[in-house]
Amino acid sequence: AADKINLIPQDFFAELCEQIIQHLNHKIPGVNTAELCQRIQTSGIDINIGDLAKIANIVSFLFSTAARNNLSTEELVTALGSAVNTLPKHAVQVIRHVWNEQGKSISASEDARNMATVGQFVDMKWKLGVAMSSDTCRSLKYPYVTVTLTVADPSGQITDKSFEMTIPQFKNFFRQFKEMAAVLETV
Repeated sequence: AADKINLIPQDFFAELCEQIIQHLNHKIPGVNTAELCQRIQTSGIDINIGDLAKIANIVSFLFSTAARNNLSTEELVTALGSAVNTLPKHAVQVIRHVWNEQGKSISASEDARNMATVGQFVDMKWKLGVAMSSDTCRSLKYPYVTVTLTVADPSGQITDKSFEMTIPQFKNFFRQFKEMAAVLETV
């Protein structure tokens, strides 16, 4: 991963670290590696989203472990120096700066010791469609609903999950949401 970190310009790496800290502080639902990867690629750097996601997971693990162990900035940098001597100098400088500025906010969070093990809902988009025909049937006129859920997994990676439902499936889905809403009203 160190060779991939070396590819990322310092300003983009700093932005990645800032987003990770914000995620660990529960200020944002996750790190949008797809958007960041696209911006890095637009700047002329050849990196893929899988590599950027691995780097984000490593840095997230680093910060959350440092928070759990209440490490000072110097303790973190010393641990980095002894454990990972191949980490680029600019990355260590960014990690030092971000941890020095915002690391205590994670340490102070009571949730730092019990990081969530489930994903978090970010957004939902839907559309209604009608299948008009197929290669085996000339006149389908078959309605369906396509739903795209945007979720942040426990490490903070934001992904989209899409699925289609028939109208009866959608009605069941809707009924279950109404049941959840009714239960939430009693809380």
